[in-house]
Amino acid sequence: MSMAGNLRKVTSLGRVGGLRTVARLARRRRRVDLSHPARSPLGSSVVNCVAYEGGARVPLGGDLADAVERVRKSGRGFVWLGLHEPTVQEFAGVAELFDLHPLAVEDAIEAHQRPKVERYGETLFAVFKTVCYVDHEELTATSEVVDTGEIMVFVGEDFAITVRHGRHGSLGPLREDLESRPEQLVKGPSAVLHAIADNVVDDYLGVVEAVQEDIDQVETDVFAENGARADPGRIYQLKRELLQLKRAVVPLGRPLLDLAVRPMRVVDPEIQAYFRDVSDHQLRVAEQIAAFDELLNSILQAHLAQVTVAQNEDMRKITAWAAIVAVPTMVCGMYGMNFDHMPELHWRYGYGMVIGVISLACLVLYRGFRRNGWL
Repeated sequence: MSMAGNLRKVTSLGRVGGLRTVARLARRRRRVDLSHPARSPLGSSVVNCVAYEGGARVPLGGDLADAVERVRKSGRGFVWLGLHEPTVQEFAGVAELFDLHPLAVEDAIEAHQRPKVERYGETLFAVFKTVCYVDHEELTATSEVVDTGEIMVFVGEDFAITVRHGRHGSLGPLREDLESRPEQLVKGPSAVLHAIADNVVDDYLGVVEAVQEDIDQVETDVFAENGARADPGRIYQLKRELLQLKRAVVPLGRPLLDLAVRPMRVVDPEIQAYFRDVSDHQLRVAEQIAAFDELLNSILQAHLAQVTVAQNEDMRKITAWAAIVAVPTMVCGMYGMNFDHMPELHWRYGYGMVIGVISLACLVLYRGFRRNGWL
């Protein structure tokens, strides 16, 4: 019976072609984009299933259980099973075959977990939040800047199981890169865990650089000549998206540090040195996010101060014009009281004199306000 035929028994895959067919598809399109909404090009949650011995891929014969048994008997390799958004039924057989803890299985299926690393017996369970920068022509108050997903990794002595959620974060190129470095794969499943962690954190660096460009653009607009008219909604949107990025990056600090310094049976000691490098990169990203948050707070405060200044200038202009208009209003009000004995009431040139006095007074006020910057 073919390998895929038995995978249907293990994972309830439904109609899935044999592994040889899968291999032909992989050779035909080596870098398949697995972020497509249709989930896996194989037609199910199974993205790939391969075995490695001595750092090299080995052909699989028989069913998945036979492959795992053969790897365990040889003691020189491991199986890497990749899944994308599996259902409970699809994952049930895998959980039983590899004796995965029910709590970890529940987290892997439901997703929306906090980044963490937990140990269940001899199995290590890690959760990584993947991030992707969403390109946009112009940042608006409703623009999506950061899209997130998740990668769950089960690591045992002879297996690595990856469960991916989301439309991005494909592990196909990562698998190819690892296969080109057999000196890493020979270290076992922990090499897969490190490669995923390193890839996820590298994506953080790329997203942070892209977000910085948006922040720089907002800062330029705010401090432009008409900065008070800038849309503050863009600043709030950036802060919301930055918070989403922060939730993915910051909680990962402690798990990466544990992987770097705490002895773990399923983590090769040589791999731990590489985790220290990943931890340093994560710390740098976390510091940049904190700096961006402070910068956005400063930009928002500066924008509010500009709005206040603009409002004060408007109020001064309104007040100045009101003072100028008050002069003719006062004079006209006095001459509208209908008294018989009023100065120059019956003089032939009285009207012209009043108009002249009003104009002169308004001109003096205007020049005074203009000189003081009120107009």
